[in-house]
Amino acid sequence: MGNEIIYYAIYFFLTLVLSTLFAMGGVGSAIALVPVLHFFGLEFNLSKAIGLFVNTSTTVTATIMNLKRKVLDIKFAFPLAISLAFAAPIGAYFSKIVPESFVKIIFIAFLFFAGSMLLFGRKEQKFHYVKIWVLIVLGSIVGVISGLLGVGGGSLLMPILILLGFDAKKVAIAMSFVIPFSTFSAFLTYLSFVEIDWLLLFIVTIAAILGGYIGNYIMHFHLNQKHIKKIIGFLLYLIGIKMIFRLV
Repeated sequence: MGNEIIYYAIYFFLTLVLSTLFAMGGVGSAIALVPVLHFFGLEFNLSKAIGLFVNTSTTVTATIMNLKRKVLDIKFAFPLAISLAFAAPIGAYFSKIVPESFVKIIFIAFLFFAGSMLLFGRKEQKFHYVKIWVLIVLGSIVGVISGLLGVGGGSLLMPILILLGFDAKKVAIAMSFVIPFSTFSAFLTYLSFVEIDWLLLFIVTIAAILGGYIGNYIMHFHLNQKHIKKIIGFLLYLIGIKMIFRLV
């Protein structure tokens, strides 16, 4: 019994710390949570399933708030939400048949991409491809990646949409609406072939929600969010390097 308490306490603390830090930077924590949970002993697909559920839980609140405030552009967000929701289970199913080492290589590339965007990226419009079909194609591609890696996909989708000419503020608001569609649909797919520790899922989800509130509260104390994002970017680099050493 004592060992079980320590086991769950470790995962609670890890999730709380990561969720607090990432909330301070306004970034989803699943991209770090999945590999870190795996580092501490969880099976990789279980870590991804937990990451997906946590992502769903922590973004639903923001979605409800945006709907109440009437700041969400449904016409813009709906094609993304639908394409992500249909594509993410495909990516999740691929986790069952694609070699784990190959998925980890893609995850490493994703970590370095997200870290680079936080450290060096400037989200500026470069093109003007603001068409519905662009949203559907991108949503489908990112949905597959999201389901495969167990992450929300916002850190990949958002900079691409802004680069293509979509309004940055509109994209940021839409992300909190569309991400739960992809993460929950992918989570349901993982349920078909991953044995879930429901108590662990509950504990980690509570820690993530609590960390999100703490991080948002701390953020109001005039912290420099740019500096925090750079710390997060550096952390993603370190996690990526750690994954490389575990692969070789």
